[in-house]
Amino acid sequence: MPVNLSAPDPKALHSVSGVRIGVTEAGVRKAGRKDLTVVLLDEGASVGGVFTQNRFCAAPVQVCRDHLAANFGIRALVINTGNANAGTGEDGLTRARATCIAAARLLDVAPEQVLPFSTGVIMEPLPLDRIEAGLPAAIDDAKPEHWARAAEGIMTTDTVPKAFSRQVQVGGATINITGVSKGAGMIRPNMATMLGFMATDACVAPELMQPLARQLAEGSFNRVTVDGDTSTNDSFVVIATGKASHAVIRTLDSAEGQALLEAMQEVARLLAQAIVRDGEGATKFITVKVEGGRDAAECRQVAYAIAHSPLVKTAFFASDPNLGRILAAVGYAGIADLDQTGIDLFLDDVHVAVKGGRNPAYREEDGQRVMARSEITVRVVLGRGQASDTVWTCDLSYDYVSINADYRS
Repeated sequence: MPVNLSAPDPKALHSVSGVRIGVTEAGVRKAGRKDLTVVLLDEGASVGGVFTQNRFCAAPVQVCRDHLAANFGIRALVINTGNANAGTGEDGLTRARATCIAAARLLDVAPEQVLPFSTGVIMEPLPLDRIEAGLPAAIDDAKPEHWARAAEGIMTTDTVPKAFSRQVQVGGATINITGVSKGAGMIRPNMATMLGFMATDACVAPELMQPLARQLAEGSFNRVTVDGDTSTNDSFVVIATGKASHAVIRTLDSAEGQALLEAMQEVARLLAQAIVRDGEGATKFITVKVEGGRDAAECRQVAYAIAHSPLVKTAFFASDPNLGRILAAVGYAGIADLDQTGIDLFLDDVHVAVKGGRNPAYREEDGQRVMARSEITVRVVLGRGQASDTVWTCDLSYDYVSINADYRS
């Protein structure tokens, strides 16, 4: 069961003018499940995207990068689950491009105006015939209010769909923002088997979309980890349809730009945290805050060392305050001149370590009290400066091993 996360209420998800979504069952890998989703965009929408930094990236990632760079104006997204189309070589690229061609013919647009996305099993040929056969039904199903269906249609090992909405006032207009994400395992986004899609009806200059996507990812999807594995298929796409009645935002530093960015960042953060809350086999949601660093980069370095540690994560699963494992992770994070005598460690409200050693006032029962909670904050103070940063992770349970051992069966 996910940690304090429930399926979205479709009525609470705001439609975004200029976006229609359709979902169908194409039988990509298994029959009887929603596995093919199309997102249709009105002409004039602006799109930005960031993708996995895994050098063994999937074919659809390569095609998406090419089509965004072509700058023809994106009109559709095609998303399949069940098959990642990764590790498939030139044949995979051919099939990803053929998916775009098939959708483009049905929509009367250019293939370069279609972005393909895939998630699922790696190193298996994409069943192009099933996707082509399913596209007409997905397109016929397209409606503005189908965000909840999209959240369900892009799931793989997720246990609940993930979607959030917000509204914000920008330039006297009410702006809608809605996003969906999927992911539960092979999660360590490193963007400059996680997918995220967010749309707004705000009017945003096209040249801002890539910086906006990068900034949103940096504060959300690039701050989560389930198992430390960076997927071959990570993709995060941001859409601005320009349908709202306000002046075009041409800089994110303006008051309007900051208002939009703050609201979109909240949605992106909720989507990213939902992936951790639904991490494969997760029973606890853990916030790792590192403070007192010389810069944010070294704070992230330490935070990820803690968040990736199997020993730390299994201790949280067992509710065992074996907290020396956290200090050990801080020590091997890779900061060569780290002074251990400057480090303090907190577990929620419990002060565990002072100046690198056990706090004389710390009691084992206090650690156990915190470790039993479903949401826990680890706070490390490095004593080196004023910088800080935060990542979110989960525990590592028996079920994680079971889910991944049985993934292809």
